[in-house]
Amino acid sequence: MKLIDIARVIRSKNAGPTTLTVDLMFNDAQGYAQAQASPALTPAAIAALYGLEPRQVEVIPYPPACAIKIVMDRRIVAGTPGDRDVYGAQQHGPLLEISL
Repeated sequence: MKLIDIARVIRSKNAGPTTLTVDLMFNDAQGYAQAQASPALTPAAIAALYGLEPRQVEVIPYPPACAIKIVMDRRIVAGTPGDRDVYGAQQHGPLLEISL
């Protein structure tokens, strides 16, 4: 099953000029639990998708809201030459194709 099939919301945004956050929100506890247990959502797996080191990624579960927040370093500072997404709003794309 793909993440996109069970997540109600998959979005990204800046958390400052050098950090991105990705929010994953699920409709129910079952989908949340499946995602939370998946090896595809570990810091190492996320880091591999984004070309980062695992130490640059933090996965923060929030069970009361059936949500997971992923915090990671940006590879390029927001707004500098070469940055193609100043607001970080399109950085969730690699997660859309992962299988849990």
